[in-house]
Amino acid sequence: MLTPVAERRQPEIGPQVGDERRRPPLADPSVGRALVVVNVLGVAVFVVVGVVEALVTGPFMVAGPFTYVLIVVSLAEFALGSAAFLWAFAVAVSRSRAEAIGMGGLYFLAGSAPRRVQVTLMGAWAVQIVVAFTVASMGMFTGAAFALLAPMWGIGLAGVWGARHGSFPPRVEQQRDR
Repeated sequence: MLTPVAERRQPEIGPQVGDERRRPPLADPSVGRALVVVNVLGVAVFVVVGVVEALVTGPFMVAGPFTYVLIVVSLAEFALGSAAFLWAFAVAVSRSRAEAIGMGGLYFLAGSAPRRVQVTLMGAWAVQIVVAFTVASMGMFTGAAFALLAPMWGIGLAGVWGARHGSFPPRVEQQRDR
């Protein structure tokens, strides 16, 4: 006897970790707004300092007076972003007992955040990366190379948003073969 298509059992592709059908709804875009604003402001400060440093120093100059400001901003954003990254990981580990949390959803907000939040946080991070590489390439052997550290800020705060407000499916209990 043939079974209807809806009743046919689909083959498993791999181990099932989360039940996507029971995923809670995504958070409201206004949730975690302070994190989004702080992230965008930090990126804006870095972009302004990086562009001014590049314009004042010019291409291939040894160092300018603004290079030291860029170094301080880059190191501060790296340190704070690294702390945020680790904090997000710790929060996600505690949530992972009940929810199936993946790295793509946690740090890149793939499927775990409203589209507007994801675009804002990942867009700001992308801008930070482009500016960091541009500024560092103009002063490769100077303090401008410290600009490459700053994008840790964007990914760290995106991870905090994902860890605190992200929507993840509940874990599926694995049946063990005997």
